[in-house]
Amino acid sequence: MLRLRCVNSFLRRLLHGGTVNRDRVLEQLQVCSTEEQVFNVVGKNKAKLTVNHVSWAVGMLWQFQKEKPQILRTVELIQSHPQFLTLRVLAENKIAHMNDFMLVDMLYSFLRLNVEPHDSLVQQLVSEAWLRIDRFPMASLSKFAICLSDQHLQNSPLMGHITNIVDQRLLSIDDARILTTLMISVSSLVSPRLRDALINRADHLLDTMDASNYNNPRRVVQFLRNIKHSHRPLLEKCNKILLCNVPRLDAENISIIMGLYQSLQFNNCDFRLAVKQRLTELMDSSTEPFSFTKLFVALGPIASQETRERLENTALLLADELNAQQALAVAEALEEIQSRNLTLLNKIASVIQRNLHVYKPVEVARITQALFLLQYQNPELFTKLRNILVNFLQRSVFPYEVTMLTRVLSMLPCPRLDEGVISRVDSVVSQCTLNDLNTISFAIAKWVRMDPSYRLLLEELKYISGEWFEEMLVEEVMVTLQRMMDQINWTNVPELALFLTRINHLCPALMDRIASVTIKDIDKVFTPLRHIMSFLRSVSSFDPHLLVLLGYSLAVADCFPEELVREIFSIDFLGKLDSQLETLPDALNMRTRLRLMELNRAVCLECPEFQVPWFHERYCQQLQKRASGSVSPSQQQIHKMLGEVLDGINRVRVAVVTPYFYTVDFECILDKHLQPLPFSEPSTLQISDGGKGRWATSSLESIRDELPPGAERVAVDFLDSKTFCKNSHHMKGEALMRKRHLEILGYRVVQIPHFEWNSMELSTQDAWKEYLKKKIFKEISS
Repeated sequence: MLRLRCVNSFLRRLLHGGTVNRDRVLEQLQVCSTEEQVFNVVGKNKAKLTVNHVSWAVGMLWQFQKEKPQILRTVELIQSHPQFLTLRVLAENKIAHMNDFMLVDMLYSFLRLNVEPHDSLVQQLVSEAWLRIDRFPMASLSKFAICLSDQHLQNSPLMGHITNIVDQRLLSIDDARILTTLMISVSSLVSPRLRDALINRADHLLDTMDASNYNNPRRVVQFLRNIKHSHRPLLEKCNKILLCNVPRLDAENISIIMGLYQSLQFNNCDFRLAVKQRLTELMDSSTEPFSFTKLFVALGPIASQETRERLENTALLLADELNAQQALAVAEALEEIQSRNLTLLNKIASVIQRNLHVYKPVEVARITQALFLLQYQNPELFTKLRNILVNFLQRSVFPYEVTMLTRVLSMLPCPRLDEGVISRVDSVVSQCTLNDLNTISFAIAKWVRMDPSYRLLLEELKYISGEWFEEMLVEEVMVTLQRMMDQINWTNVPELALFLTRINHLCPALMDRIASVTIKDIDKVFTPLRHIMSFLRSVSSFDPHLLVLLGYSLAVADCFPEELVREIFSIDFLGKLDSQLETLPDALNMRTRLRLMELNRAVCLECPEFQVPWFHERYCQQLQKRASGSVSPSQQQIHKMLGEVLDGINRVRVAVVTPYFYTVDFECILDKHLQPLPFSEPSTLQISDGGKGRWATSSLESIRDELPPGAERVAVDFLDSKTFCKNSHHMKGEALMRKRHLEILGYRVVQIPHFEWNSMELSTQDAWKEYLKKKIFKEISS
């Protein structure tokens, strides 16, 4: 009791003494509940304001704004208030008296209140922070790094200094929020070693943090996107946390996460289905422009047709209330879902047109691209957009911006290259990345094709395509990769394999290295697959569409693991796949459906013992109805020659649809004496008004001609350049699988490679005929 009396006596003395030295200005600031009240206190106490008062006032102003929804924030009103200028002047005069925490917090708040980076206050705060940076605690360093990113200083020497500090003090960071924020800030400057160290540290901290904090895994995914590194195990861990938080996510966060996933080519079925349900739940509450726009962007691409129509109807009602940024977002979403709602498109275009003066260069480029890809018909608007793009381009000093504007301008019809555009492109070319140069070269090639004054040059460039710049570099790239072969390991081998596949280039040395690395570290490369034959233990961790693509790839290699095949063609799996396909982008949806059909065909033909039914008849019929059926000049020439070699055009059938829906270029039947037999209804070549030929394919319902005893059905296929690797005559797997299947269907397959048919050796009619005779008769008789 005595001790308690002593404590109370001490507190009374302290409080009594405190009344003498009370900070009445701080007390007034602490009870403020609005920005106006803060400004009133500042205005009445200008002469009394200390650095603590200024820091408190600025922090409160930002906190009040932060707590409001984006649409209700009033930063512009704060900026224009006379007492805000007072705070800025006082802050600039008191920088030397700020402690480290206060210095960084002040900079952060002023930037959030839209004080320009070139303002002297911001410049002096940054300069002072640079002087103190080595002693900053990691929390302040993290916030300072955000401030530099806000000022587009991601690649500055100062950010390099921060990157070095992070490298040295990484193991001391125990807060996932601090780490993940720093990871994003330094992402453009990390070395492969630091990248791996950051990934390992993030992986550890994600296990120790509160699982309800979804911002940490979201930032990790953003870091992986920034460094273009699809680290599958870490992505899976982040996705697991994000999936648990879906009921708490709003449309904006869902849209951000899905955009990051798309950039990393990471599609998780469970996440997409969960966010689809969550977004659908948010539809009724998203009734004003801000929240609805976020919902439209996130839900539109994964919604059913019925839901899309409902979204479009709501968008039509809200269109006139959209601001410039919201109209742009809706336009891009309409392009992504390939909307044909002309009424809505006209409304959005109208909003965009009256806001053209507020858009930045990148935004005008995005608008132009979206409207162009939607095939929107408004010559007046496109003329305005083109003029704005040209003006922006002529003033731009950023290589990435010049490249982007050049690419978008090349989409629009233009009778002649603008000299100002050429001059600006020429001035930044030396600063461009290889990717930028490729984009620019493609744009210039398109302009050349459209400009009649470049006819002579066009003759020289007539074989140029969008890939020609890459093709010019590919040989040197291969030499460089072989020189760096020792650096190929399990972390980069998937990306390298994908690169070689995309450029269609065969390099045995690199392939051998890929194979050896994969075999050595298969547990790491295919985590959590471990081994193909035992994958079913972790099948739930794989998206259905990925298993379909895996099954197809193995089928091309003539490999059919029974466990995998039975899983893919089970009722439960196909039902889950159907649900997932509804949420996938259209291109991936179509690719997955095609691969499932091809896998179904391969299993039916090569593994009948699995008793998997053929269920793609209608799908194949729909595909064939949509197919163009156009033929190349070489195919037309072969058709004519075959008629002469086989003693009559009625002994050749073209574009023959086989069981299981392969289309054979030419079919003929030879009897047991190798004599060609006539067809009752031979198909013919039809010439359209444009002078292009297409095959009149045989009816899908037509019955195949019965073969006489000893006769043989011959399939003659012309193999164009797409069938082979670009740098060799090595035939790719799809063509070999097709040959296997046609042989199972009873064909003798004769293949005519383009490089043989178009060679110098076959430059006369007689040479071509002799070639066909040798292919059809001698190969069959051998």
